[in-house]
Amino acid sequence: MKALYFAWVRERVGKAEEELDPPATVATVGDLIAWLSRRGEGYAHAFDKPLAVRAALDRVHARSDALIAGAKEVAFFPPMTGG
Repeated sequence: MKALYFAWVRERVGKAEEELDPPATVATVGDLIAWLSRRGEGYAHAFDKPLAVRAALDRVHARSDALIAGAKEVAFFPPMTGG
């Protein structure tokens, strides 16, 4: 699965994208965020407030309880504002 990071999530993680191979116990977007947050200081800082991070699976917005099985891409980004 390819992970894409945008805005301050990218800055804190220290990269724009990477390939992920989470363990089978990681089933949902929320599980993935928890797993990523244990991968190092940058990840921990990026995901320290999981409710402040939005996710998309294969370019479709996804809630934290969305299943990641079969997804080819996950993107993480801060909430957006418009005007």
